Amino acid sequence: MNIMSFLAGKIRRSEKPAAATADYSVSSRGALQHMTSFLTGTAVGFVILFIFYKMVILALAGGTAVGIAYIFFEDQNAVKKRKLALRAQFFDLLESMAVAMRAGNPVLKALQSAREDLILIYREDSDIITELDTILGKFNNAVPLSEAFENLAERSGLEDIASFATIYSTIEGKSSRADEIVRETQQIISDKMEIELEIDTLMTAAKSEVNIMLFMPLIILLVIGYAGAGFMDSIYTTSVGRIVSTGGLLIFILSFLLARKFSNVNL
Repeated sequence: MNIMSFLAGKIRRSEKPAAATADYSVSSRGALQHMTSFLTGTAVGFVILFIFYKMVILALAGGTAVGIAYIFFEDQNAVKKRKLALRAQFFDLLESMAVAMRAGNPVLKALQSAREDLILIYREDSDIITELDTILGKFNNAVPLSEAFENLAERSGLEDIASFATIYSTIEGKSSRADEIVRETQQIISDKMEIELEIDTLMTAAKSEVNIMLFMPLIILLVIGYAGAGFMDSIYTTSVGRIVSTGGLLIFILSFLLARKFSNVNL
C-alpha cells in the first residue's frame, strides 16, 4: 500500500511540470482522439473517392491518406481552440487582477487574489490555473514576473499575452501604471473577442451555404450514378471519363481548401 502511494505521488509530481510548461503550438490530443479522426477522415475520403471513381481499392487507399491528413487537421483545430480558450481565460485573469489592483493591491497580490477567483470558475487542471501556479512558483524562486509572463507569451503564441508581457517588462519596478496596463490589455482583448464573435455570427449563414454548394455536386453524382440508368457509365469506364472525374475532384478539393481559408479567423 505504501509503495502504491509512493508511486502515485511520483506520477502526480511528474505530471505537474509537464502541464506547467505546456507548448500551446502542439496538440494535446491522445491516441483515441487520433484514431477517431483517422477513421472519420478515412470514411469520408472513401465515400468521396468512390463517388468519383467507383473503384474500391483506390477509394480505400485514398481514404486512408485522407484519414492521416485529417489527424493533422484536427490537431491544428484543437491547438486553435485551446489558444482561444487560453486567451478567454487570460482575459478573466486580467479582469480579476484589475479589480484587485484598483483596491490598492500590488501585482503579486492581485495575481494571488485572481487565482482565488478563477478557481471558482475553472478546474484545478485548467490551463490558466496551471499557468498561474507556474508564475507564482517562479516568483517564489526569485524569477521576475515579467520573465514568467514572457515565457507564457512565447509558449502560447498569443499576440495579446505577448503585448502585455512586453509592456509589463518595460515598466516593471519603474512605474505605478501596472493597473492601467492591465485594464488596457483587458479592453483590447475584449474588443478583439467581440469583433471575432460578430464576424463569426455574420459568417455562419455563409459557411452553411458554402457547405451545401460543396457537397451538392457529390449528392447529384451519387444519385445520377445509381439512378441514371447508365447515363454516367462513360465517366467510370473510359479514359476521358477518368480525366473528367479527376478534374472534378481537384476542383472539389481546391474549393474546399479555399472555403476553409476564407472562413478562418486568425487569432
